[in-house]
Amino acid sequence: MIKKIVSAVVLLFSLLQVQSQEILKQMPKGFEEVRTESAKGKIDTITYNSKTVGANRRALVYTPPGFSKKKKYPVLYLLHGIGGDEKEWLNGGKPQVILDNLYAEGKLQPMIVVMPNGRAMKDDRATGNIMAQDKVQAFATFEQDLLNDLIPFIEKKFPVYKDRENRAIAGLSMGGGQSLNFGLGNLDKFAWVGGFSSAPNTKLPNELVPDPAKAKQQLKLLWISCGDADGLLSFSKRTHDYLRQNDVPHIYYLEPGGHDFKVWKNGLYMFSQFLFKPVDASQFSKYTVLGTAAATNIRSAKYPQILPDSRVLFRIKAPDAQKVQIDLGRKYDMQKDTGGYWIVTTDSISEGFHYYSLLIDGVAVADPASETFYGMGRMASGIEIPFKGDGYYELKDVPHGDIRIKKYFSPVTRSWRQCYIYTPPGYDANTTTKYPVLYLLHGGGEDERGWAMQGKTDIILDNLITEQKAKPMIIVMMDGNVSAGGPGGFGEQALRAFENELKQTLIPFIEKNYRVATDANSRALAGLSMGGLQTLHAGVRNTNLFAYLGVFSSGWWSNQPALSNPQYEYMKANASAINSNLKQFWIAMGGKEDIAYNNCKIMLAKFDELNINYKYSEYPGGHTWPVWRNNLYNFAQLLFK
Repeated sequence: MIKKIVSAVVLLFSLLQVQSQEILKQMPKGFEEVRTESAKGKIDTITYNSKTVGANRRALVYTPPGFSKKKKYPVLYLLHGIGGDEKEWLNGGKPQVILDNLYAEGKLQPMIVVMPNGRAMKDDRATGNIMAQDKVQAFATFEQDLLNDLIPFIEKKFPVYKDRENRAIAGLSMGGGQSLNFGLGNLDKFAWVGGFSSAPNTKLPNELVPDPAKAKQQLKLLWISCGDADGLLSFSKRTHDYLRQNDVPHIYYLEPGGHDFKVWKNGLYMFSQFLFKPVDASQFSKYTVLGTAAATNIRSAKYPQILPDSRVLFRIKAPDAQKVQIDLGRKYDMQKDTGGYWIVTTDSISEGFHYYSLLIDGVAVADPASETFYGMGRMASGIEIPFKGDGYYELKDVPHGDIRIKKYFSPVTRSWRQCYIYTPPGYDANTTTKYPVLYLLHGGGEDERGWAMQGKTDIILDNLITEQKAKPMIIVMMDGNVSAGGPGGFGEQALRAFENELKQTLIPFIEKNYRVATDANSRALAGLSMGGLQTLHAGVRNTNLFAYLGVFSSGWWSNQPALSNPQYEYMKANASAINSNLKQFWIAMGGKEDIAYNNCKIMLAKFDELNINYKYSEYPGGHTWPVWRNNLYNFAQLLFK
């Protein structure tokens, strides 16, 4: 009995060890070299009649070690690039050696691999001007040759399964584009699709996958890989971005390298191991060597990189530093390599925008590889973590408005000040049109740049206006740091100073210099966090000026009755006028994790007691820019209607 228990423990420990091993993410060096001890498959040339082309055509066929005509096999169709033919993989990629070695290690399902000539024309040689129009067109024509001529021939001459679950297609460069075009365009024929360094022949993503739900249901595996130094990387990335937005499971695999066989051999090595086996889509995000350079990086900076599971890979050169950390809310210790580079990979980071700093020997500095943003009361680095719901602030091919930076002298503060102004598409052309205005306020530790840079205000409004979901409007993003009174500038003195600056200086300046409507129904005031308190103070006390108020992630502090009680007393005395004047009193929070959540809930209970009308909304994400961008997206659709 004891021996059985010991044996069971040993077996369990062994299984845990196997499960805890890191996923192999790259072909080992020398794997494409022939191993004398490995059983060998066989490569033959076949000739088939193509009715599509009107000629006999050739292809190479790899049959696996131990091939038997008494068994049935799945099939992988493996396509070449624009300068190659059916022999390109054989000459440059050693596919038979890679596959033989994978079989020897027990990592591959027995399969037949067909390497055709993807240039479907009578003279299909890779000679002369390979970019000639007729030769490029021949790569598109190959879809019919493949479906109507080659596949039926293979299924007649070889013992293969004929269902889609046992048919895969993949290719390099031009062949990668063909594989995505043909595979995704014929989901009734292919369940496994792979594109390695896919070329510009790749269709636009919405044409590749017009029905994401259908693709999600039918695909066993969609693989997209590319080298990080490949000039064609953008074609793979745009497809990945679309698939991510539409929640289509896929592997997006990036590795060091260019447009060459080093990358393509590795693509075959990785992709082939998944084929014709059960797959776990929840693990897809783990299969990559590199991440994607963050959109917030400066031009050409490769790091930081965002991995598919939202972990971030940082790499900083500081050869003389003794200790380097990344401060991303949590501090991560970096490890130094022999080249003087400090490297760390974080945990998965939540979606949206995050400030971060480098801590070099204890000194907080901005990352020289990142754009900087004014936040936390200073200039800091920023990183944008993408997520599938970020399409409403994605830069699109739509009419775009402008962000204008205007300086003005304030008699209230007796100083020169600055604001950012969004003017909608057509503002300069429509010279007789007067526009409504939203005055939009930032949070503590930020300034007028916050909504323009971190908030992506212009992109959000451009997309909304194009979709006719929001009225064309002017948005004024002012500097809310007017006075230093009370804790953090949030006291009564600071709020009154802000109100005076808004009413006596900024609104008159805007109405004098821009074509805006000047009635209350054409004005809105909204703000996040500190800006939300400013809206609660100045907006509620001036509903004769503003018919729309938006309060994002804010609320009167429950432990500051000296600040909140006068506000509630004013609202009690003027409840009827407030309710009558306001068309929208919209209050939004970032869920229970928002640091202002409890204060807001207490405030709303007081509003209920005072019979103040409002609408409440929640968008999970805490006290962060993804929440506030979403707040603006939703609030803007309610305005001036």
